[in-house]
Amino acid sequence: MVIARIINGAIQIIYKNKKNIHLATGLKANNELTESSIMRGVECLALFAERLNGFPPEHVRVIATHTLRVAKNRHKFLMAAAKVFPFPIEIISGQEEARLIYLGTMTGESTSSTDTKFVIDIGGGSTEIAIGKGNDLNPLIVASRPMGCVTYTKQFFGEKKIDVASFQQAKLAAEQQIESIINTIKKMNITVAFGTSGTIKSIYHILLDIGVNDGIITPKRLDDLISYVLEFKSFHDIDYPSLSNERKNVFISGLAIFSGVFNALGIEALQFSPYALRDGVFYELIDGPNYQDIRQNTAQSLSEHYNIDQRHAKQVVKTTKYFFSQWQQQVSMTIPPSLESMLYWAAQLHEVGLKINFSSIHKHSSYILQNSNLPGFNEEQQLLLSTLVRYHRKSINIDELPYFSLFEYKHIISLMQILRLSILINNQRNPEIDLQTFQLKLLENKLTKITLEVNKEFVKNNKLILLDLAQEQKYWEMIDDWKLSIAIY
Repeated sequence: MVIARIINGAIQIIYKNKKNIHLATGLKANNELTESSIMRGVECLALFAERLNGFPPEHVRVIATHTLRVAKNRHKFLMAAAKVFPFPIEIISGQEEARLIYLGTMTGESTSSTDTKFVIDIGGGSTEIAIGKGNDLNPLIVASRPMGCVTYTKQFFGEKKIDVASFQQAKLAAEQQIESIINTIKKMNITVAFGTSGTIKSIYHILLDIGVNDGIITPKRLDDLISYVLEFKSFHDIDYPSLSNERKNVFISGLAIFSGVFNALGIEALQFSPYALRDGVFYELIDGPNYQDIRQNTAQSLSEHYNIDQRHAKQVVKTTKYFFSQWQQQVSMTIPPSLESMLYWAAQLHEVGLKINFSSIHKHSSYILQNSNLPGFNEEQQLLLSTLVRYHRKSINIDELPYFSLFEYKHIISLMQILRLSILINNQRNPEIDLQTFQLKLLENKLTKITLEVNKEFVKNNKLILLDLAQEQKYWEMIDDWKLSIAIY
C-alpha cells in the first residue's frame, strides 16, 4: 500500500506498507484459493483499512492481478474482503496490467522521443510485456503470459533445490510462452529496455553486489550471473548481500523466466526501473479525466475497427442519455458517473458484432467485447459492458447474469432496461426522431416497472414501433417483478 499527495503537480510519497502474503502460493491445482491464503489476504486488507480510514472512495484505487484473475473462487475472497475493507477491488486483465506497468515506467523514466521502448515485469503468477514508441504513453503492444516466479517455483523447483536441468526446463518453458510474439517484437527494433519489480530488481542489485557499477543487464553479465547462481545447491544457499531470505524462495524461477525472455528477444541491454504498476495506477488516479479519455478512446477505436454505423450509434447514445435523465429524476438513489458511462459505451458498441450476422448480434457483440483487449477497463467493467450488450435484445435469463463485486445488481438491471428501450425505439434507424415523443416513467415507484408514454402522432406514422414494443413487453413478462406498460397520449 502506498499513500501519496500531490505537491505542485508532482507525486510525493508520504506512507508505504508492504506485506508479502504470496497469494499465488495458495492456488491449488484446480485454480482455487486455499482458505489459509484467503485469510492471509483478508487480514492484510483489514490492516490496510485501518490506515485508509476516512479516505474518500474516489481517492483510493485497489488493483488485483494474476492470482485473482485465475482463481475460480475469487468471489469468496472478494466477499470476505468486503467485510473488512470498504473500498472496491478491481481485478484487471493481464493486458491492462501490462499497459499500466508501461504507463508507470514511462512517466518515471527519461527517454528519447525517437526511442522504441520495451518494458517487462515478472510477477508472482504472470509476466507482462509492453512496447511503445516515442512520447505516447499508450503502448503499441501489450502481452501477459502465465509464468511467474511463484508458480514456476512450484512447477520446476518444488524442493527448492538448484540444478542445471530444472533451470533449463523453466527457461525453455518461458521461451515457449512468448514464442508467438517473438518475431513481432523483434521487428519493432527496440532501442531501450526496462525491467521492473522484484526479480529484475534483485538481478540489478546482485550485479551491483558483484561489482557491476551501472547495474545494466547485458547478455554476458546475465550469463555470468546464472553461472554463479547455479553453483549453489539450494535456494537458501544463495549468498548475496542484497538478496533477502524471502526473495531467495522465488529468485531462481524468476531468473529463469527473465533469461528465457531476454535471450529469445535478443535484447542487448536492459536497465532496472523502480517505476511500475503502482506508478501507472497513481498516474491515472491523480489524472482522473485522462483515465476516462483512455476508455473513451478505446470505445471509439473499437467502433471504427468494426465499422459501426456512427450516426446510428450516436443516436442510440443520445437516447440512452435522454431516458437515463428521466429515470434519474424519479429515483432517490444515485448511480456513480463511472457506471453511467458504461451505459453509454454499451450503447455506442452494441453493434460491434454486426459484421458476423444480425440474428445473433447481441451474442456476437457480447463475445467480442468480453474477449478483446480494452485499455482502461478493468475485468468487471469489461464484463459489465459485455453483459449489457448481451441482453440488449431478445429474452433475458436473469439467473445467468454474472456476479459483480463492484456494481449493485439493481443498478445493472436499470441500465439494462434503459439500454433495451433506447435501442428498440431506434430500430428504424431514423436520425430525425424527436425524443420528446417519449416519456419514461416509473410505475408504482418500482425500479423495474416502467411506463413508456408515446405521442400518438408519432405512432400514427411509425406503426411498427407498437409491434416492437408489444414484443418487448412479452420479454419483460417472463421476468419476475419486471413490467413494461405502453401508454399513447
